[in-house]
Amino acid sequence: MSVAKKAVFIVGAKRTPFGSFGGSLKHLSATDLAVHSSKAAIAHAKISPEKIDETIFGNVIGSSLDSTYLSRHVGLKTGVPVHKPALTINRLCGSGFETVCIGAEAIQLGNSNITLCGGTENMSQAPMVIDGLSARFGTALGKGLKAEDALWAGLTDSYAKLPMGLTAENLAVKFNITREECDAYGLRSQLLYAKALAAGVFTDEIAPVEVKGKKGPVTISADEHPRPNSKIEDLQKLKAVFKENGAVTAACASGICDGAASLVVASEEAVKANNLTPLTRVVAWCRVGCDPSIMGIGPVEAIRGALKASNLTLQDMDLVEINEAFAAQYLACEKDLGLDPSKCNVNGGAIALGHPLGASGARILTHLSHQLVRTGKTYAVGAACIGGGQGIAVILKNASK
Repeated sequence: MSVAKKAVFIVGAKRTPFGSFGGSLKHLSATDLAVHSSKAAIAHAKISPEKIDETIFGNVIGSSLDSTYLSRHVGLKTGVPVHKPALTINRLCGSGFETVCIGAEAIQLGNSNITLCGGTENMSQAPMVIDGLSARFGTALGKGLKAEDALWAGLTDSYAKLPMGLTAENLAVKFNITREECDAYGLRSQLLYAKALAAGVFTDEIAPVEVKGKKGPVTISADEHPRPNSKIEDLQKLKAVFKENGAVTAACASGICDGAASLVVASEEAVKANNLTPLTRVVAWCRVGCDPSIMGIGPVEAIRGALKASNLTLQDMDLVEINEAFAAQYLACEKDLGLDPSKCNVNGGAIALGHPLGASGARILTHLSHQLVRTGKTYAVGAACIGGGQGIAVILKNASK
């Protein structure tokens, strides 16, 4: 766990709309999506890309052939100077959070003044993979080549021998969470998102994307995955996916989506020198490990660690955003921490708008930064569980407070 001893600020934050699986954004690579959100975040910060010292991006699946170069290409295509370095990281679902942690740490060490951070994912482009040994060096007679789904493999922990959905089922058992509670929470996410959308809550954070349509360019300005007309009766009809009579259905799990989010993170010196207007201050952050078989509980100790580092309490938090990998997973965290639901995921979460793996942490910090400014509230904490058994949390403070 770490606390920012030198002031670190988020001065620009934007995201793409999140496209549904196989939806309007499917032809844009993870790099393309990240470039779009990054240009928008830099414009939002009112700073030249030439001022950026480093580009740090999270990406999980590596769904395009040039994904090895992702963060470097994002920096160059965004206008970051050629001599400034770039780093692509993979802390799975915590990747977007992790880039801000690393950016803040670089500022603490004096290695950077302004860092472009974020996360991106195109899950629609997740490849079908052929084993390299078989393809390159031959297969046994009668065996042939077999394509494996990289997306499904990425959502399954081979160490714990569990798909992510079963880790949520384990939490449902451990914390006595019922199917009915999960259905109700899934509906809550959809309805709160719909209410927030109608109120224009997401307008400031979204940078619309232009894509090719059958009759010319089409502008995508809204998330595609939400189902605002969901009804509890419809949710109750769905079958459990991972376990007979289980708690996890398609309606109470995060959506497979495409999207990116970017944040410009700056030191206090950079803010003053460039006359920037911060949205929020990065107060503290924490990463932890936990039992892989109940990986969804990771946010609990991560949040506690960040609070301890900053000498704050849950009661100090005006907003709490825990990534909704699954309803059962969120509800387990809520029960373990004793959270006030009225402060949590108040505009819906990943069950409604989707969970492009590497992007979600950056999306949450982008949303919380805008939400603190819009509401005038003081503190927020964002967190995510991480496949393989980890958790990550970041505390933000309204920069005007």
